[in-house]
Amino acid sequence: MRFALDALLADVPAEQVEEARDFYRSRAAGRGPGTLEELKEVRAKRSAPPAADPPAVEETIEAAHTRVPVRIFTPVDGPPQGVYLDIHGGGFYMDSAARGDGRNRALADDLRLAVVSVDYRLAPEHPWPAAPDDCEAVALWLAEEAEARFGTSRLAIGGSSAGATLALATLLRLRDSGAVGQFTGAALQFGTYDLSARTPAGRRIADEYFIQAYAGHVEDRTVPDLSPLYGDLGGLPPTLLVVGSADVLLEDNLALAGRLSAAGNDVELRVYPESPHGFTGHPTAMARTALSGVGSWLRDRITQP
Repeated sequence: MRFALDALLADVPAEQVEEARDFYRSRAAGRGPGTLEELKEVRAKRSAPPAADPPAVEETIEAAHTRVPVRIFTPVDGPPQGVYLDIHGGGFYMDSAARGDGRNRALADDLRLAVVSVDYRLAPEHPWPAAPDDCEAVALWLAEEAEARFGTSRLAIGGSSAGATLALATLLRLRDSGAVGQFTGAALQFGTYDLSARTPAGRRIADEYFIQAYAGHVEDRTVPDLSPLYGDLGGLPPTLLVVGSADVLLEDNLALAGRLSAAGNDVELRVYPESPHGFTGHPTAMARTALSGVGSWLRDRITQP
């Protein structure tokens, strides 16, 4: 059987494809820090993210014997119709929930959602399983407190890159503990689903420092909490997978879509042409189209009876 990637590409206007092609042709490919010293230098040089208006409410929640800082946005116009649990990216070793404030404020207002963003602990100071422990704690807190706090128990989860990996790992933990039922959808953007270097994409990133920082102490990195591609993927909520056709992780996102579907889940895969890893964070019409699509998908999942 022949497999044609073109058949999977999202239908976007030709001018957006041309704009993306031109944008990435003129843009130097990025790379993450390669050592602990480089990581510290990058962290120190990063500017503070702009504040959202109205700003986030900062809290520390307690669940599963864990205290986790979160940032909370509620819509300015009326009560929320659901709650979105946002898990930021950054290779498990960079960034913070605050860097997504602008995006999350817009998400809260546009979709009438409460958005709760997790400030999980970062590697290498706090390697696996600190990050998924924190994400699971916030998810469990929402499952118990969302109705009383926000007036709705309808939950969704999502993230990009490392955040997508952590979102899926969180869902697997919730599924195993019987607490996944309130989650109506998962929007996962270009996640890293194999940290064991056994898949094509996993081998391409095998030498990246972020893996060593996050999971270098783990002998078997095929455990699903690290590499969800190897887990039992049954019993999960509807899932949207977003990835670019030029993403180094494309094959693992394709493989995850197949495994989710084979396990009986409702899964939708959207592959955007001419787009590399992280493309939804770039200033292109393609990124805006993809994010608009994610928003529409989340709205449908949150508001469905």
